[in-house]
Amino acid sequence: MRVASFGLNRNLVAVSVAMFLMSLGEQLWKKFLPKYLEALGAPVTTIGLFGTAEDFLDGVYQYPGGWIGDRFGRRGALVLFVAISIVGYAIYAFAPRWPWIFVGLVFVTAWSSMASPTLFSTIGDALPPRQRAMGFTVQAILKRLPIAVAPTLGGFLIVSRGLTGGVRISLLLTVALAVLTMIACGFISIERIPDPGRTRLGGVWKSLPRELRRLLLSDVFIRTCEGMVDVFLVLYATNVIGVTAPQFGFLIAVQMVTSMVAYGPAGHLADRTGRKPFVVATFAFFALFPIAVVLSRSFLSLTAAFVIGGLREVGEPARKAMIVDMVQPALRARSIGLYYLVRSLCISPAAFLGGLLWNVTPAFPFMLAGAIGLAGTAVFAITVDERYAS
Repeated sequence: MRVASFGLNRNLVAVSVAMFLMSLGEQLWKKFLPKYLEALGAPVTTIGLFGTAEDFLDGVYQYPGGWIGDRFGRRGALVLFVAISIVGYAIYAFAPRWPWIFVGLVFVTAWSSMASPTLFSTIGDALPPRQRAMGFTVQAILKRLPIAVAPTLGGFLIVSRGLTGGVRISLLLTVALAVLTMIACGFISIERIPDPGRTRLGGVWKSLPRELRRLLLSDVFIRTCEGMVDVFLVLYATNVIGVTAPQFGFLIAVQMVTSMVAYGPAGHLADRTGRKPFVVATFAFFALFPIAVVLSRSFLSLTAAFVIGGLREVGEPARKAMIVDMVQPALRARSIGLYYLVRSLCISPAAFLGGLLWNVTPAFPFMLAGAIGLAGTAVFAITVDERYAS
């Protein structure tokens, strides 16, 4: 297959390299962060509150990040977001007690959230509609390729240096990779599309088409399903089922390899045949994953559950392409930022609720999350017209 068919050009290569480097660093420690909080003295309810704070900041940062991306251009915005995140990684690494992790989160989220609308917009700026799903596929593969190996390496660092020592070494490595990311972002060169009307927040919301708002509604259900249990996966696997840190890293690798195997064919078909079937599939797997985890009784059955977790990504490039297709080019980063602002604010209580339900029984939040996910899948399948999903 020709390189062009994968949606590769200089700008996308630079952004994809940036995502690869940042993912490589963050995934060394990110899945173990709840255990790191636990080691620093945080109770389970506080860990749930951390997940809620993460979702809240993810939402609050999205629109400002999109505004910066539209106002100052893609390159300058991404360099700024990486620089802010470096401060957060340093705070995480030297935190003496768990409250400092909340302080660091304010800075770390600059990359994972503020940068997201700009990264999305690069696809829309650089590619025509019929190549966007494959463009998102390439980005997704390069972003997730490190997740296939980094958590396992992070797990071995924890085994050799202890939980806090291993996580702190991983965070310092992330700082070094973030510096390389800033260099990669310097190669981005995309002309800014001016907004002659200087559209404000309310005008951006009015510009979102009805079908995109319906996608947003179903996405809120799905991400509530994810947010209710995501921060507790490592606790359930290690504390309830009894797997080791390296084994949990292997499970994350299984999940990511499954995602990457599915990405290519799914992205190619989504560009050729339509987006909706793949989005329905990805939403269904989001719902089934927590159910499969809670039904697991051993490392082997948990491995099968994480294969299902990997299949959650089969329609993500198609979903992202749908969003980019439906927003106005001059408002692209702000529209994407507003979409994720609304989504994240709606789901922000989910992790805290999951922590409260965990205290009833660890299985409870997983089962409820699955039911919410199935409801979200039905909402999308029924309300989003196929004509606007292709």
